[in-house]
Amino acid sequence: MSTPKKYTITAALPYTNGPIHIGHLAGVYVPADIYARYKRLTGNDVAFICGSDEHGVPITIKAKNEGVSPQDIVDKYHKIIKDSFVDFGISLDNYSRTSSKIHHETATEFFNELYNKGEFIEETTEQLYDAEANQFLADRFIIGTCPKCGNEESYGDQCEKCGTSHNATDLINPKSAITGNVPSLKETKHWFLPLDKHEAFLKEWILKDHKKDWKPNVYGQCKSWIDDGLRPRAVTRDLDWGIPVPVPGGEGKVLYVWFDAPIGYISATKEWAKQEGKNWEDYWKKDDTKLVHFIGKDNIVFHCIIFPAMLKAEGSYILPDNVPANEFLNLEGQKLSTSKNWAVWLPDYLQDFPNQQDVLRYTLTANAPESKDNDFTWKDFQARNNNELVAIFGNFINRVVVLTNKYYNGVVPEPNEFSDIDTETLNTLKAYPSVIESSLERYRFREASKELMNVARLGNKYLADEEPWKLIKVDEERTKTIMFVALQIASGLATLCEPFLPFTSTKLKNILCHSTLDKEITWNEILTQDVLLPANHTIGKGELLFAKIEDEQIQLQLNKLEASKKANEAANKKAEPQKETIAFDDFTKLDLRVGTIIEAEKMPKAKKLLVLKVDTGIDIRTIVSGIAESFKPEDIIGKQVTVLVNLAPRALRGVESEGMILMTENAEGDLVFVNPDKTGVMNGLPIS
Repeated sequence: MSTPKKYTITAALPYTNGPIHIGHLAGVYVPADIYARYKRLTGNDVAFICGSDEHGVPITIKAKNEGVSPQDIVDKYHKIIKDSFVDFGISLDNYSRTSSKIHHETATEFFNELYNKGEFIEETTEQLYDAEANQFLADRFIIGTCPKCGNEESYGDQCEKCGTSHNATDLINPKSAITGNVPSLKETKHWFLPLDKHEAFLKEWILKDHKKDWKPNVYGQCKSWIDDGLRPRAVTRDLDWGIPVPVPGGEGKVLYVWFDAPIGYISATKEWAKQEGKNWEDYWKKDDTKLVHFIGKDNIVFHCIIFPAMLKAEGSYILPDNVPANEFLNLEGQKLSTSKNWAVWLPDYLQDFPNQQDVLRYTLTANAPESKDNDFTWKDFQARNNNELVAIFGNFINRVVVLTNKYYNGVVPEPNEFSDIDTETLNTLKAYPSVIESSLERYRFREASKELMNVARLGNKYLADEEPWKLIKVDEERTKTIMFVALQIASGLATLCEPFLPFTSTKLKNILCHSTLDKEITWNEILTQDVLLPANHTIGKGELLFAKIEDEQIQLQLNKLEASKKANEAANKKAEPQKETIAFDDFTKLDLRVGTIIEAEKMPKAKKLLVLKVDTGIDIRTIVSGIAESFKPEDIIGKQVTVLVNLAPRALRGVESEGMILMTENAEGDLVFVNPDKTGVMNGLPIS
């Protein structure tokens, strides 16, 4: 394609059954926003589109579990997600939703167009059916063993462990997620998109035309699918939540969410264009428009094979130029999980780190899972902030602004003749837009963020080498030139950082008073202009762009995750199986008594053992117990306990133990005493 006139940039529609977490930001929304902001800064006509994906089975499951309607669920999370995007500076031109009237109309029209052209296959097939629930089971209502990796909790359409897509009937030992019953097969009619009909086109378009410009992970997954042979894919489902199938025989059926959802990009563009007085077709049907989909790796097949096949079958739409899908982000070495609350939720982050959105954006970009799964750790987050944003970027800006106000009352000084180092530094600054642009055009956002930080490093090195705070004492004229050059770097940073650090960019532009300049400093201005901030321009007072993050703040986050881990372990903890059955006479042989610990001390040279003196009501006896790692001796004196008093004595490290204290574990796995829950129970009372 020659230079595009327009860019249609889409970000995967988030599913509205929960809020957004850092994995979503890292995988899709931050890179998409960086790309859209960069394209706007370079003077392009951009439509940056997204919206809530509000159909499909997980929403109906959540609604059923919470006793509300599916609409209640999507309304709640649509607002939460939309607010999170605004809070984190995701600069969408339109954030729509698939429950909207315009989307229902658009998806219905699209289906009818393909139906009338004969692009669907109508087949009666056997689908899994739950007789007790009296309904066909949609993919997410079926759980079974993945035929590829053996995961026993695979869904009917996709295994979340190995990522393989399959049909529900391929599962081994499938069960209904509604009743737990084994489903039966029952005939039902559906419409299928014959992907095999488009196989030759997809081979040419993907495997040949995009072999060199698509990311290896995207190209590889597409090649695997195509090499395996494409088969017809159902575009309808037996459900009552979604867009009704608009043709005879479609009663009680809806459009499959993966047919309906990508059409949401088109309907959202229509909605935006109507509001802006634009022609939506210019962004979807013109050859000089570049379409780019930002997604996670679990959506590659749908955006690279199924949706393009739909667009090709319709006939009037452009196809995506690139689909720069990212891999997954893990959290502290574990896979992010919404159900296990192993995540950093965006609303929670802003409560704990107010006005520090850019710190998270920067960390997620610098550690983006572009070619493989990557790990987010709170220690790395702290280090990125303290060692890079504060110590490099913030330090440079603070020096420049403070010295300009100290030496010249905030007025940009008139430079004298440039030295070779001045000229070299300014030329290096002018080269950075092209350097960063090269990375962004190849969707290498980690690389681009590193180059951005190198601009700040350029400024720090220049100041460190020239030492204006020393030179001012002996050469005021030379100092003016140094500060003039440093201010040009600061001004360039204010614009270059906007795609990555939009809140910081706004703050820095305000400090440098960019709004009072004759013209805006654009990406291309930095590339071509010798002077960005002219002499005699007045800047404002300094303020810290970034604050140091202390160890205590990080420990708080680690404590939250540890609490989630313990809660998950407790939830998944299963009781041990029953031991071999005993006779009543065997039980009566046990003499269990109420007792009180009256003395306790650690056994010398034994890590786990405490030596206890226990008043059993019968006598005072010594009992050795392996609880030293869970209890301090002084904390359990006076504790009422249950004692097995007729256990045969046993010597432990030279101390004779005359009984056993009954213990168990609580839900968190901590040892607890098994004891009476009523006060006033006398020592020596038997337990039966």
